[in-house]
Amino acid sequence: KVRLRPILMTTAAMIAGLIPLMYATGAGAEQRFSIGIVIVAGLALGTLFTLFVLPVIYSYLAEKHKPLPVFVEDKDLE
Repeated sequence: KVRLRPILMTTAAMIAGLIPLMYATGAGAEQRFSIGIVIVAGLALGTLFTLFVLPVIYSYLAEKHKPLPVFVEDKDLE
């Protein structure tokens, strides 16, 4: 929760820095546009997946697979 803002700000800065790559003109602009789209989409989806989807999956699995109770024999209690 404490790290959410810095992570989102870093991702937003990276995406903002890649916008000129996506909208450049001149020689090789088509290739740069394709690379820019892939990087921006991967960065955005990866960040969203890491920050929101993975913790939900972990919480679900942690709740579903609670540890079994430990049984202690009587002789160990003496």
